[in-house]
Amino acid sequence: MGNIAFYKYQGTGNDFIMIDDRKETFDLDDHGFIAHLCHRKFGIGADGLILIRNYQEADFEMIYYNADGHLTSLCGNGSRCAVMFAHQLGVVKNTCKFMTVEGILEASIEHDQVFLKMPDVKAVEIHENYYFLNTGSPHHICHVNDVKTHDVYADGKKIRNGAPYFEVGTNVNFVQENSEDQIFVRTYERGVEDETLSCGTGVTAAALVQGLRGAKSPISVTTLGGDLQVKFEKISDGGYKNIYLIGPAKKVFSGTIPK
Repeated sequence: MGNIAFYKYQGTGNDFIMIDDRKETFDLDDHGFIAHLCHRKFGIGADGLILIRNYQEADFEMIYYNADGHLTSLCGNGSRCAVMFAHQLGVVKNTCKFMTVEGILEASIEHDQVFLKMPDVKAVEIHENYYFLNTGSPHHICHVNDVKTHDVYADGKKIRNGAPYFEVGTNVNFVQENSEDQIFVRTYERGVEDETLSCGTGVTAAALVQGLRGAKSPISVTTLGGDLQVKFEKISDGGYKNIYLIGPAKKVFSGTIPK
């Protein structure tokens, strides 16, 4: 059967199985096996799995699966880890362009910090008790008084599957505003179906909402897994451009596992 070589990376506690698949030997349709690899009791354990492949129009392609074994929307922390992984493989140097489900993105590395240029955001929906926007993945943003004691799992699961999202679902972010330019974010992630220690697209979404509420770039964001920073420029029609998600991405360990 043979073995698969893997690497484990984490970006502020959001952890991923990384596989160098430039020879294209990994079965992209074996969703059960991918979910098995991500299982924390019976597999390696991770919030998601990322394949690195060659791509003619960019330095590499990143293919991302949620922990449930299915392809999904953009993962910000996963993208930062993919950039660091490609760098440590020698695929890229300190700057790169890579293909994602959202198209080609740009990134750079300064020491252990990855600066990921996120997709532009056209608009933020303002509702009575929450905000909604898409930063490559859909995000529901609501503010709470004490995010550390908030029941993120129960409330996140309810919102994720409820109106108006239903089958499509959404990621759910609970935000505590410590100051105008400093927030604490906890996230319930669809596909993982649980709280993760950090969510890059969620952190970005929460920071952009702070911009809508009057804060100036950059926004410092605390998560359970560590600290990130988000920079952005406002567009006159209510959108955002030149959005950067900035934070560490680190190798944890490597090994092999039977196919």
